[in-house]
Amino acid sequence: MTIEQIRQNKPQTAAWIKRYNSRLVKADDAVKAIKSGNKIVVQPGCAAPFNLINAMVDRKDELENIELYHILIVGELPYAKPGMEKHFRHKAFFIGANARNAVNEGRADFIPIFLNEVTMLFKRGVIVPDIALIHVSPPDEHGFCSYGIDVGNIKTPAEKAKCVIAQVNKQMPRALGNSFIHVNKIDYIVEVDEPLKELPQIDPDATPEILEIYDKIGMHIADLIEDGSTLQMGIGAIPDAVLKYLHHKKDLGIHTEMFSDGLIDLIEEGVVNGEKKTLHPGKLIAGFVLGTKRAFDFINNNPIFEFHPQEYVNNPFVISQNEKMVAINSAIEVDLTGQVCSDSIGTKFFSGIGGQVDFVRGASHSEGGKPIIALPAATKDLKISKIVASLKPGAGVVTSRGDVHYVVTEYGVANLYGKTIQERAKALINIAHPYFRDELTEYAKKTFNI
Repeated sequence: MTIEQIRQNKPQTAAWIKRYNSRLVKADDAVKAIKSGNKIVVQPGCAAPFNLINAMVDRKDELENIELYHILIVGELPYAKPGMEKHFRHKAFFIGANARNAVNEGRADFIPIFLNEVTMLFKRGVIVPDIALIHVSPPDEHGFCSYGIDVGNIKTPAEKAKCVIAQVNKQMPRALGNSFIHVNKIDYIVEVDEPLKELPQIDPDATPEILEIYDKIGMHIADLIEDGSTLQMGIGAIPDAVLKYLHHKKDLGIHTEMFSDGLIDLIEEGVVNGEKKTLHPGKLIAGFVLGTKRAFDFINNNPIFEFHPQEYVNNPFVISQNEKMVAINSAIEVDLTGQVCSDSIGTKFFSGIGGQVDFVRGASHSEGGKPIIALPAATKDLKISKIVASLKPGAGVVTSRGDVHYVVTEYGVANLYGKTIQERAKALINIAHPYFRDELTEYAKKTFNI
């Protein structure tokens, strides 16, 4: 039911409809609530409210020292461009490609943090937002708007904001779960009717050779997944490639911070049904969607999905309650002792910690769980091995050697759990690219006495 139909069918004296109508404004007027020095939390991902963002940036000459908090956003970040430093400062919990230069050039900041603790910063009052910029579905007949395709990263912060400005979009799906905000909690409403930002998971720069590597990695991971497992897929081409090789599996479940289009076919085929899950049986648990219109339409009013704030979805103690929990995450490089770098290339920040450690630890404490780190064995030009003797100087250790269990490349699977340094080095050299194995072996002999 659209808001127009609700207006027609409900008495106009209904309190929430009167309140909704009274708070309708244009974007330019809504963002006048933003003052210099404000802390602003922005709904991220494909749900970023760009009408509000652009209207705010248009006021730049009136604003100074605005701090903007969010994980990666799909689309341009006008406030992170050169020349905006006096007006806006982006504080990134996870760095997208559109913020990478700004962070590394000192025009924006990176806050390293586990994804399950991002929303806890707001819940605990470590960050108190003055404004929340959100992007929601139209209200239902009871006055509740859904946060749609990104619930996990915004619901808790928005509840703590002093002022909530909502972009209400007819094309935002109504995601179910702990995913709603009532009209009474919104201070300014800006109605729009426009497509959402999309993020296809296919790498546009991937050559046939790279796609073949992804496929091989996907097949190796699929071999580790048992019937009845519950899956988490991190961001990237490799986790998505795994899904192509699961069509013969049975009774899979999903508990993941995010997912994309690749999951839909498995749900429609009945491969993913959640029937064997030990936590939320029959339900797909997630925080947000990074995908295309196909995925967005699929979640609309779909009762198999339950969206929750990230402090719940990514809580390792919650995750571990899923038996046979399989966590699949990517990395930039892994050293011969098992240390995993996923957020930087040397001293240059690339992305963030995200949910990798949350799910690695959750899966490792799950009965029958399998935490998996997956990466190509080398760069596509074969100039750099991704299984390395030691991490680059300044590289961040996202997942420690004590947390790592399985490491997968196109050359196979290394199980490091309970293994000595010497055993780890041998196992990782066996899945390194053959071009680098002699070099790695020589280092391991000198350093680890293998």
